[in-house]
Amino acid sequence: MNIYQAIAARRTIRDFEDKPVEMDLVEQIINAGLKAPTNNHLRQWEFVIVNDREERGRLLRVRNMTDKDECEAMLDGFGMTDEVQRDMYRAAMPRQFSMLYNAGCLVLPFFRVRGPLMQPSCLSSLNDFASIWCCIENMLLAAAAEGILGVTRIPMTDESEHIRQVVGHPENYVMPCYVALGYPAKDAVIPVQKVIHTRDRIHMNAW
Repeated sequence: MNIYQAIAARRTIRDFEDKPVEMDLVEQIINAGLKAPTNNHLRQWEFVIVNDREERGRLLRVRNMTDKDECEAMLDGFGMTDEVQRDMYRAAMPRQFSMLYNAGCLVLPFFRVRGPLMQPSCLSSLNDFASIWCCIENMLLAAAAEGILGVTRIPMTDESEHIRQVVGHPENYVMPCYVALGYPAKDAVIPVQKVIHTRDRIHMNAW
């Protein structure tokens, strides 16, 4: 699979087969992540793998939103009017816990911060944050090349504090998201992607 095929194959799924992802393959995927560009050239990234279901249950403080009216009210509150966008959330919200708990592999990536992440002084203060997302995208593309798909979830504040207590990571490291990877279930829901015409997004010399 070439890089363009991997990009096309990479899709977000939240329904997984009950099948683990072999650790050799997980290491290969993380190794692809470690090839990503980094602002300080040090790649100060660490990864915690949580594959024991009992440990996952202890770690995850995530709620599935199963009430359709609650979900619709949330989307209205977000000001969402695009139906393709709303459909993605309608598929996602009932699976917030299950997609992490049932994945073939749950990866917690961490990056080292030099100052308070939520109090940047300028855009370049977010270089560490930007770099870890390059790493995560490399991982998702490498996984897709192996027939493995996944999903990310950015933790809420209370989740982050709970993760720190359970995992015991240093205070100067931050987990930007959960990365759930696995083999797609045969009936996995794959939301329709919004069609974007490239030329409509390109501006020559000025906006």
